[in-house]
Amino acid sequence: MVDHAADEFDQALNRYLRFLTAERGGSGHTVKGYREDLLQLVDYLREAGCRRPADVSTVLLRHYAAGLHETGYAAATIARKLASIRSFYRFGHREGWITTNPALPLRSPKRGRSLPKFLTGEEIGRLLAAPPARTDAGLRDRAILELLYSAGLRVAELAATSDPDLDLDARTVRVRGKGRRERLGIVGSHARQALSRWLNVRHRLARPKKPDESKPLFINRFGGRLTARSVGRLLEKHLAVAGLSGRASPHTLRHSFATHLLDAGADIRSVQELLGHKSLVTTQIYTHVTTRKLLEAFDKAHPRAH
Repeated sequence: MVDHAADEFDQALNRYLRFLTAERGGSGHTVKGYREDLLQLVDYLREAGCRRPADVSTVLLRHYAAGLHETGYAAATIARKLASIRSFYRFGHREGWITTNPALPLRSPKRGRSLPKFLTGEEIGRLLAAPPARTDAGLRDRAILELLYSAGLRVAELAATSDPDLDLDARTVRVRGKGRRERLGIVGSHARQALSRWLNVRHRLARPKKPDESKPLFINRFGGRLTARSVGRLLEKHLAVAGLSGRASPHTLRHSFATHLLDAGADIRSVQELLGHKSLVTTQIYTHVTTRKLLEAFDKAHPRAH
């Protein structure tokens, strides 16, 4: 016997995930997260007796949200799950398989925004010097770390970078960010030197069995493109060598890039453009970091601070 309810739920979910990938340009990681969130919802809805996605009411979705709170999920996780639900049903309303959107009234829980972690200038220096300069892999890793910090790249953006994107003469790198938005990153003098050294030895690290038409800038020992996960792992390794384990994540060089620029007086809109943020609000979190540092300096130094 065919389970028509399962068919309708699965078909709607598959159509939505294809939409995320093809039209919204969602990364594999993003699509996987949405899929897991929505499969959890679908399990709940089936248990509640829903036979089709269109059978769902706002009341039922609010019960589901309340259950997430009672289960002990963090506010940020609940907010993400509810965002997935709202997006799914917004798609369904536009596609016409629901006449009213039951997720429209859902509100995410208020949550405090944590400040991004960043490294000091001295710590950045230790990290960038951690990969050995005497090996080809070490020269590659130095170039990776220098470019991440110089251009404020996300790890996935760096992994996707290809030879035609890099212009060492113009000191720029073309970056494909979230939502397929493109921007130009700046290649500083140290990053430019590290990249030149890497490109001079890249052919020695590996010779791919067949040419990679995408011409990846950074390759592994088999000649294939480095993945974002691989870049994250090598960063963790060099953080340990530099004595910075637990102090940083794969995103920390990007956070440090933004914080150091603002500390040095860079215009926030310029930093927004370099980071590829769609909204200035996203960039403003870094001003909270610099403001906190100013307050700490004031409290320590000003004779009438206390």
